[in-house]
Amino acid sequence: MVALAVSDPAKPHFSLCPLKLMGFTWCPGCGLGHAISYLFRGDLRSSFHAHWLGIPALIIIFYRMLVLFWQKPIFKKT
Repeated sequence: MVALAVSDPAKPHFSLCPLKLMGFTWCPGCGLGHAISYLFRGDLRSSFHAHWLGIPALIIIFYRMLVLFWQKPIFKKT
């Protein structure tokens, strides 16, 4: 999340997308990172234009982070 918050979505960047690395031009998830970066900047229109699932993805990711953060530890020190 920090990397998406500080990166500029308008500039070209390195991609870890396996489909893009294999040479495919279309991927259902491409644009989510850009959408989340635009959301961190408050640009809802560009975020929706980059990928329409950016807003729900950000909400789900933050929720999951909170659940994992507040979860009781599995292993207890004795």
